[in-house]
Amino acid sequence: MEIQLNGAPFDAPPVLADLVTQLSLQGQALAVAVNRQVVPRPQWPSYQLLPRDRVDIVRAIGGG
Repeated sequence: MEIQLNGAPFDAPPVLADLVTQLSLQGQALAVAVNRQVVPRPQWPSYQLLPRDRVDIVRAIGGG
């Protein structure tokens, strides 16, 4: 199923948690928004993506 991932077309699985796993981002400090709405981490395993959804994933990066 094609979605927009961080502004680019991407072939994604239908479940948000599976997308995070596919991207090898599980266990990392992330914020995920679907169609500009933040999806809390506990909802990822049951959150169903739809074709043409706009998914933005932001990773927290520490530094100083």
